[in-house]
Amino acid sequence: MHKKTALWAALAAVLMGAQGAQAAVSADEAAALGKTLNPLGGEMAGNADGSIPAWTGTQGVDGSGAKVGDIPAKPFANEKPLVQITAQNMAQYADKLSEGTQALLKKYPDSFRVDVYPTHRTGVAPQYVYDNTAKNATQCQTKDDGKSLQGCYGGIPFPIPKSGVEVVWNHLLRVENEATDVASFKNIVLTADGSRTLATMNDQANQYPYYYKDGSADSWSGEYFLQRFATIAPPFKAGESLVFRDSIDVKQSRQAWQYLVGQRRVRRAPTVAYDTPDFVASGANYFDEVMGLMGHIDRFDWKLVGKKELYVPYNANEVVTASLDEAYGKHHLNPDKVRWELHRVWEVEATVASGKRHAVAKRKYYFDEDSWMALLMDGYDSEGKLWRTTQITPFVLPSTPMLGLKPAHIFNLQANTMSTTQSLNEATFKVVERKPEMHWTGDAVAADGVR
Repeated sequence: MHKKTALWAALAAVLMGAQGAQAAVSADEAAALGKTLNPLGGEMAGNADGSIPAWTGTQGVDGSGAKVGDIPAKPFANEKPLVQITAQNMAQYADKLSEGTQALLKKYPDSFRVDVYPTHRTGVAPQYVYDNTAKNATQCQTKDDGKSLQGCYGGIPFPIPKSGVEVVWNHLLRVENEATDVASFKNIVLTADGSRTLATMNDQANQYPYYYKDGSADSWSGEYFLQRFATIAPPFKAGESLVFRDSIDVKQSRQAWQYLVGQRRVRRAPTVAYDTPDFVASGANYFDEVMGLMGHIDRFDWKLVGKKELYVPYNANEVVTASLDEAYGKHHLNPDKVRWELHRVWEVEATVASGKRHAVAKRKYYFDEDSWMALLMDGYDSEGKLWRTTQITPFVLPSTPMLGLKPAHIFNLQANTMSTTQSLNEATFKVVERKPEMHWTGDAVAADGVR
């Protein structure tokens, strides 16, 4: 009797596990990769009128020109805008503008505009990433109702997505180098009166275990993003530091430790997530608005709306590498420096899940079909009114090759402010060798803090 009970219990556990995991696509569907779909999942063909070209697998960038750190300053220096969209002519282009972009054109009619350049599909990756993406297509699965993953490694997890949450995981596990350092990245706040203030300046190290070349799905711990930084300005915050580790497992989605100079000790920092005001940016944005979307995703339900053509910031090396004075206007980035292009994007709508809470009741995200990066986000309050909008400015890294993401520019349309997180202006972004495991612990932060 006991043996039968144990057998049925074991069988029930297997069945429940099978129900909790969402199957990957079939081998027949995955065969489209490299044929009608590029190796990361974007449509291989261009659009009907040729304004979006076919994906060729090359970036078309000469990486030998001037650089700031490892970022080419002007990869398409000789190109001019095809069209300039302003508050006066925006109605003509409204079907290709997000609601947030339209709101900024109306809010700042004398200064904000969208300069549209020829489209370059620079969302490419090394061959090993393509190979891993092909494996992921038939092996990677969601579990815990989409809140966790299994069977994924080293590439886009869901190149042929069937749900909104799969597209969101593609952004979180987008193509990255094994490790990068950023010296003197800044969090910038543009206030309602048009002033530009430095919230903090920091030295940062990033590591991406999911993309270790010598790893595998079987040996990987599930931690996909390690970040550690130390504040170097302003003086009253200098010496503070933070380290966190993000995982695909909802049960340990983020582990974080913070060192506070005044207390001279390290403490756990479980609130460095979700809609906690970002103290690194003087509270001008939420932690999960960094890089468009950062951290765990279990507070929202994710609806896949579909694909559309949209004007988005893209190949934005020039604004990313400019000086602060060149990059910023009074209320937004300098439109002379921001490159917009027409790309196909996946639209995903996020609404706060039952039993959960979040300050932003609904969000609309627009993810690039080639790189899977979030490029724009519109956030709505509890009354359904547009409240926030985010622009992400991705940049070309021909040496990897890949499209890189760090700065995000978050507008609070009610407070009339803009917050840039992880600004690279007058900073140095470098691809580096990865650091030892002990570098990413609370003990390491404590040891450095008391020196």
